[in-house]
Amino acid sequence: MDIIKDKSTHECSNEVIKMMCIAKGAKHGPSPIPEEGKWIKVKQISDISGLTHGVGWCAPQQGACKLTLNVKRGIIEEILIETIGCSGMTHSAAMAGEILSNKTILEALNSDLVCDAINVAMRELFLQIVYGRTQTAFSEGGLPIGACMEDLGKGMRSQIGTVYSTSVKGVRYLEIAEGYVIEIGLDKNNEIIGYKFIHIGKMMEAIKNGTPHKEAFEKNISFYGRFDEAIKIIDPRKE
Repeated sequence: MDIIKDKSTHECSNEVIKMMCIAKGAKHGPSPIPEEGKWIKVKQISDISGLTHGVGWCAPQQGACKLTLNVKRGIIEEILIETIGCSGMTHSAAMAGEILSNKTILEALNSDLVCDAINVAMRELFLQIVYGRTQTAFSEGGLPIGACMEDLGKGMRSQIGTVYSTSVKGVRYLEIAEGYVIEIGLDKNNEIIGYKFIHIGKMMEAIKNGTPHKEAFEKNISFYGRFDEAIKIIDPRKE
């Protein structure tokens, strides 16, 4: 097959060059996608906006990443990276936070974000964003820069749940969305009926603002459930 150039800049085979040109009848553009309260026919990266979340994981599934992006006119303007399960991922997240800022979503998709879990999360978010499946698809004007921070709990900490359990000794609540669990309350059947926890984020804020450590600790203790009715109280990390 001979390859030659036609009058355009494209290389074509001799067979194609000899073909007559048939006019394109249908002029059907891309289907519009919902985007910040509008229906947009996306033809280039700058047409894309939206805020969305996604989760990624590495091949051995040692850890996972929840990634939140706020994209305006194709540019990543805000990033929240939350990781769990792998100590190295925290350092990867620090680097990825710097890498992602101010990139187009296409650049970000093709950037090495250090950790595979973060790379996979970026891939999943890219799909949501370009298909118009964002959290802000039907929110007129989208959300302002700063909206990603709303995913965090009080004291600017990620919502974390850590529960450990064995068939021989039962369950232990270690950390719940409300905070770090200090004690678990049991009833007469040794069933959990409540727990005592500390708001880590709020406690650290108080200490940072000058409150003595012991006072900050005591002021940020709370209870959940029927803890005051417990027959037995245990430390879930020791007992």
